[in-house]
Amino acid sequence: MAEASSVTTFVMGERLPWADGTTVPDSNGPLEPGVIFDAGKRLDCSIRSISALGATLRGKLQATPGQEIAVELTTGQRPAGTVDWVRGDEAGVRFKQPVDIVALINRTLINQPTERRSMPRVELRCAVHVRCGQLIPAVLRNISAQGLQLEGEGLPARGAYIEVFIEGLNVPPGEVVWSKGDLAGVELFEELSWTSIMPWIRETVRKGSVTSAA
Repeated sequence: MAEASSVTTFVMGERLPWADGTTVPDSNGPLEPGVIFDAGKRLDCSIRSISALGATLRGKLQATPGQEIAVELTTGQRPAGTVDWVRGDEAGVRFKQPVDIVALINRTLINQPTERRSMPRVELRCAVHVRCGQLIPAVLRNISAQGLQLEGEGLPARGAYIEVFIEGLNVPPGEVVWSKGDLAGVELFEELSWTSIMPWIRETVRKGSVTSAA
């Protein structure tokens, strides 16, 4: 049986990964591993979401707001940070210096078997258009090999078959599999290759086409 893909979210742009509280419902699946270093102690954890400025960690953390720690990532980066908040088995850590998220995504891909390499979920805001009978302007919120999340007024309801047009990226048609308010989740009929998504992400970030969260 193939190993399940990571459901960790990699957040592009200069913002904290918990800054926007309206996200896709929490997904079941494995998370990227991390290690917390605190006063000489080493503690394994999982990374639910991460941006250049911080990370949402999950595990038996025993952390308190204001605590100074370091988080070791799969790239070997070990950014120092401060615990910003704690809720249950999760904690938000604000990094003192930005980390390289593109390098972290690359490392995640390299760690996968070549024949099963699949793009993880990347949170990135940019303008798109949705076609379902008519053309509807929307905002892309996140994208992965299997699907994407959209935000906009008048998006098609659950069960609708749609096309999504993104500048610089060919996206297969898909089906709206959930909707909540102005948000909708789309499952693609064909998997998007990481070899297509990664160059598009690099170019989108380079051009400054990533929009800020509301």
